[in-house]
Formats: sequence, structure tokens, C-alpha cells
Amino acid sequence: MQYWLFKTEPDAFSIDDLAARPNQTEHWDGIRNYQARNFLRDQVKQGDKVFIYHSSCKEVGIAGLAEVVKEAYPDHTQFDPESHYYDPKSLPDNPRWVMVDVKFIEKFPAILPLKKIKTMPEISEVGLVKKGHRLSIMPVNEQEFSTLLAAAR
Repeated sequence: MQYWLFKTEPDAFSIDDLAARPNQTEHWDGIRNYQARNFLRDQVKQGDKVFIYHSSCKEVGIAGLAEVVKEAYPDHTQFDPESHYYDPKSLPDNPRWVMVDVKFIEKFPAILPLKKIKTMPEISEVGLVKKGHRLSIMPVNEQEFSTLLAAAR
């Protein structure tokens, strides 16, 4: 099993939105960064645990936990001219972009704020605390995942 952090803007999609979905499951679409796409396509596997991280909002931080329940498959939004994520260069027989399905596990009692995460001496490898790392999907090593999970709970 691997561990990940997926960023989302809660005005568009939040941990509460995931919890409210049928079967508490939703596809994670709209990834349009090649490195993040490569993580989704090549490394994110069924059973992996995912921190849901709220960004670009008043309370920035880790909001909850989900699990990958379906591995990478073509992101349908790339083919929809009405979608914000439309990519006219992507073809159905050769899609550029993928998505995975995630299932809600839990919402934490409070957001684990980025400010607090940055002060935790045992957290040094996850991209959140590194200058210039802005990926919407990033790996989290097992030790840091356990530390962050305990702090969030």
C-alpha cells in the first residue's frame, strides 16, 4: 500500500462532498499536470490511502481520508468541449489524462492546518513542506502518513 495527498479546492469539491456521494465514492478528475498524471497513471493503486487536502480556501490543510477503489482510467472531461478540463489535443484512442475513483473513509474533527504541518519536525519529505512543490497529487511516505494521521485524529 502507498499513501498520497490529493489537493482540492473545497468550493469545487470537498471532503463533505465526497462523504455525500452515492456509496461515498467519486472519480478524481481534472488533473492536468503531467507529473501528477504520471502518479495517477503509474503509481496510484487500489487500496492506497489518500489524504484529502483543502487548498485555496480559508482553512488550508488536511481535511480527511479516502481510499483508492479504482485505478487509473481515461478522464472523460478531457473529451467534453463544455468542460473546464477539455483538452482538444487528447483523443479517445490515445487519451492524455486519467482519473481514479476514491471512497470516503473519514472526515477529521478539524482541518490539520498547513501552518501546523510545517512546524512538525518529523514532516520534511512531503511536497507540502518543500519550497516550490505545488502538485495536486503527491506521495506521502509511510512514516509521515502515520504522523499526519495521528495529528489529524
